[in-house]
Amino acid sequence: MIGAHTDSPTLRVKPVSKKQADGFLQVGVETYGGFDRDLSVAGRVMIKTKEGQYAQRLVRIDKPILRIPTLAIHLDRQETFTFNKETQLFPIAGLIAAELNRSGQQLNPRTPDNLSISNESPNEPFTPLKLSTERHHLYMVELIAQAAGVSSASIVDFELVLYDTQKACIGGLNDELIFSARLDNLGMSYCSTVGLINSLASPSALDEERSIRLISLFDHEEIGSETAQGANSNFLPSVIRRLSVLGPATDKGTAYEQTLASSFLVSADMAHSVNPNYSYKYENDHKPEMNKGTVIKINANARYATNSPGIVLIQELARRRKVPLQLFVVRNDSSCGSTIGPMLAASLGARTLDLGNPQLSMHSIRETGGVDDVGHGVNLFESFFEHYSELEGKIFVD
Repeated sequence: MIGAHTDSPTLRVKPVSKKQADGFLQVGVETYGGFDRDLSVAGRVMIKTKEGQYAQRLVRIDKPILRIPTLAIHLDRQETFTFNKETQLFPIAGLIAAELNRSGQQLNPRTPDNLSISNESPNEPFTPLKLSTERHHLYMVELIAQAAGVSSASIVDFELVLYDTQKACIGGLNDELIFSARLDNLGMSYCSTVGLINSLASPSALDEERSIRLISLFDHEEIGSETAQGANSNFLPSVIRRLSVLGPATDKGTAYEQTLASSFLVSADMAHSVNPNYSYKYENDHKPEMNKGTVIKINANARYATNSPGIVLIQELARRRKVPLQLFVVRNDSSCGSTIGPMLAASLGARTLDLGNPQLSMHSIRETGGVDDVGHGVNLFESFFEHYSELEGKIFVD
């Protein structure tokens, strides 16, 4: 099994987002995890169909509509950049005057920020909550409806997050770097998915297979995984329990436990590359570098789930595909992040190892990774799926 997560730190549109100040239209957001970036929104929209049913639509507004402006350095010469998450994190969405002009309304000079545009009518039926067009800026709702292919009146609610509209690109003098948002952790989600697909390329790939090849991509890792779709839910154990009775276990009553005893979980989450501007932050003998291989993460306080038998297995898998590996531990005087690895190891009781490709600027709105490491990750996971059943019985631990 390979477990990874698909979420990244970002900002989410509040249930009531309609704000304005000093001639600007603003959008209320709450932190789930950049400033001065060209932002837009994407996510899930709940609509009411003509048949009276409620359905989900996935939307992405493919143009910059929001920006979170910082205060010019001339007006605030603080040595450390700090801000108030509640009062200084509102994206601007445009100018009030421009929206009034678009909608054909007049600006009241005595109350320049008094902009109220809605579809509310005295004859409208009762609604427990205000309509979306009242809770959010009307034109924003219209853009969301356009992206969903429905009318504004059909939108009942939505869950939207902000994203940077600048596309990922290859960079560096020799095109050796990836500049992108959300490398943590779409990078490892991609490698695990492609690795699984590649392992099944041969028509006879499963002819001698004794194991089930599985990847599980979770949500909400960045906020603790304590949700129905998070790694600390019963989702993965439930799936494994149902799959386990398909195997050759002699006692179906203990098939689940027998399956876990012979299983292995790779917790795949991006790792930290050494940053040459902050080299002192890294342990001297454990400074992973980009494009030099996937990083095995180790922590004596079990912030990662790696142990020696797991390293033996991964090293043999990597040897077969000539994938370079690196080792990482944090300094003793440094805090250490964690992954879904320890929590899944505890809930499943399965052997687990933490690894990931190295990157810079983790959790920044724009991150940096290595081009070669994508191939390293894919090849390592392909080898894992192809050779685990053979190697699993050759590593003995009392």
